[in-house]
Amino acid sequence: MGYNTVKLVHDDDANRQLEQFETVIAQGVAAIILDNAGADATVAAVQKAKDAGIGCFLVDREITEEGVAVSQIISNNYQGATILAEYFVELMGEEGTYVELTGRDTDTNAHIRNEGYHDVIDQIAGMEMVAQQTANWSQTEGYTVMETLLQQNPGIKGVICGNDTMALGAQAALLTAGRDDVICVGFDGSDEAIESIMAGELKATSLQPVAEMALQAAIQADEWIRTGSTGKPEKQSIDMVLLTPENADQYEGYAPK
Repeated sequence: MGYNTVKLVHDDDANRQLEQFETVIAQGVAAIILDNAGADATVAAVQKAKDAGIGCFLVDREITEEGVAVSQIISNNYQGATILAEYFVELMGEEGTYVELTGRDTDTNAHIRNEGYHDVIDQIAGMEMVAQQTANWSQTEGYTVMETLLQQNPGIKGVICGNDTMALGAQAALLTAGRDDVICVGFDGSDEAIESIMAGELKATSLQPVAEMALQAAIQADEWIRTGSTGKPEKQSIDMVLLTPENADQYEGYAPK
């Protein structure tokens, strides 16, 4: 497209993100494409950019206010959660106890995925959630939380996680404990999760079409810079794909090979 780009990493730190916004606003950038650091905390930064005449195009995570960003392009997290939960129920044979590892409480996606999971699983009389705890999207916390929950609930049959990173940590803890019989599923469709699925460890994940979201953000930013409009609604969602041992090797980099 012929643009010069500035690439910055906020590491999910809202204060660092705000500092980066202030820096690029001072540089006079034309647009900002962002995977944000928090649904509430990001609103002020995006508003600053808007006030400076700079359009923001959000991917993956939405913020809590509309009319501030130009576009919010996200995965259909609810749909992704329900298809994963349905497969989890199938793997569990519609019975048994399970635990849930949830994402960071300040992240809208964590709540939407949780809602999707429970709208499906709570209808199954034979299944019971015996523990639910956040691991804050972290693989390290996923490991330590899983260790603790397994000690407290040694009879569990399954683990459902809010993202792949936590799931990989939980799966590692299960393998360390010699519990490869426990069904563990993630959410995101990362390459690491795909490798684990193909190795017979994780059982499934829901793929977020991140590559497509990023592409759409770039296309819409270009259209907005050139014309002042994207021609699309602010909020847009893209359906997710269930990855299992039957199809996981057909995907890489959050997209079909």
